[in-house]
Amino acid sequence: MSMLRTTVPKTNVVRAAVATVLCVSVLACERGGSSATVAPALDLSRLRMVDLTHAYNAQTIYWPNSPTTFALESQAKGPTPGGWFYSANRFSSPEHGGTHLDAPVHFSEQGQSSEQIPLSQLIAPAVVIDIQGKVAQAPDYLLTRDDVLAFEQAHGTIAAGSIVLLRTGWSSRWPDRKAYLGDDEPGRTDRLHFPSYGAEAARLLVDERQVAVLGADVASIDGGQSQDFQVHRIAAAKNVPGLENLTNLDSLPPTGAFVLALPMKIEGGSGGPLRAVGLVPR
Repeated sequence: MSMLRTTVPKTNVVRAAVATVLCVSVLACERGGSSATVAPALDLSRLRMVDLTHAYNAQTIYWPNSPTTFALESQAKGPTPGGWFYSANRFSSPEHGGTHLDAPVHFSEQGQSSEQIPLSQLIAPAVVIDIQGKVAQAPDYLLTRDDVLAFEQAHGTIAAGSIVLLRTGWSSRWPDRKAYLGDDEPGRTDRLHFPSYGAEAARLLVDERQVAVLGADVASIDGGQSQDFQVHRIAAAKNVPGLENLTNLDSLPPTGAFVLALPMKIEGGSGGPLRAVGLVPR
């Protein structure tokens, strides 16, 4: 579309401000060898922090064919012989459930595993595309190429290296498994109903815009009715991770925020539990 804007001055200023805040502590560490250097503080007062993560517990939703779910077992809790309190637990969880990251190797034999994903992809400017209105009319709605172009017409071309987040409003259904997945029969994956990305939108974002990450507030970056997982495959082929089961995307602006999406660093992992945080300039 010839009328697309390529810059949004206000957004660029905000991004620069957030980047400055994030970089300040790095610079402090680099200069820390000199006794004359006074390390500047990371000024979090300039940022509003938004937790984009569902807590892990007995209600955490996993893909219906997952043989296990989240478990937390107490190993110690109470006073010690020395007189102080001590608590320790053991937990177990499949990689793909709750708020989590899909590493590219999840759908690409040559794709990066969890520990190989560069931090520069996981800490980046965020773009939030809101399709709640269309989802209200069609629960299985898939983001289209035209939807992305319309977003760009309003907010500017999506920059390479952005973390793109799809806001459907579906996280309000968590942790009601049937409402969230569209079906709650154990083991069945052919009756699921929820919105997500469409293949052509994914190709535009991954191949043409070269975004860093695709994320959504639903159970998959492919729609619930998908049986061939085209979006996963398109993203994985370019080493683009997916973020699934996010929440609180309504607290992020369409542009101007940063996201930190740091998964458990599992060597060889196809994904893992994720703590995702949005940083929104005040």
